Amino acid sequence: MYGCANCKVHGCREQNYEKMPKNCPSRDREFQEENKLLYLDEENYKLAHNSALVESEGYCRLTRVEEIMEFAKKNNFTKIGLAFCVGLRNEAEIFTKILENREFEVCSIICKNGSVSKEFIGISDCEKVRPGTNEVICNPIGQARLLNKMGTQLNVMLGLCVGHDSLFMKYSEAPATVLAVKDRVTGHNPLAPLYISDTYYHKKLFK
Repeated sequence: MYGCANCKVHGCREQNYEKMPKNCPSRDREFQEENKLLYLDEENYKLAHNSALVESEGYCRLTRVEEIMEFAKKNNFTKIGLAFCVGLRNEAEIFTKILENREFEVCSIICKNGSVSKEFIGISDCEKVRPGTNEVICNPIGQARLLNKMGTQLNVMLGLCVGHDSLFMKYSEAPATVLAVKDRVTGHNPLAPLYISDTYYHKKLFK
């Protein structure tokens, strides 16, 4: 059982094996050597190499929006897919304008594409967000497959719900990254509850 989140040493950051706990996954040399070989795959090497360059060149200087564009540019990706939530349609429009201004071709697909009723996946009326209305499901499989069909080279997720993002990544043929995740309660800042978990949100998060 690995527990890196509870580690106070993080010897892995400096390749200091003496500091690493006995159950540190870095100590499994055979397994890690297998992982290293996967980075020699042409596509994996390109993605890993260019993401490291974006990290170093833009460290504490570039925003996430800028980092995505730099990553796409370094990989010679010109066709970007945008899978977005209907609740962030304004943000999707702004992001698209920025990408197009930088001469990227953008294919954007909204979550409600296909207009499939929630009853199709076994959701009863009382289980809807707004009972008594004709609600349609979010369709991340459709988003991914439509972007696959359009031949996008990099797909960006914007505000997809928990689980819907999982399905999108499962079906996306192009590499995928995240611009922002949805958290309506915190204004889409999902780390906020962690920062106040010892104060206001303690009783809500811990039993």
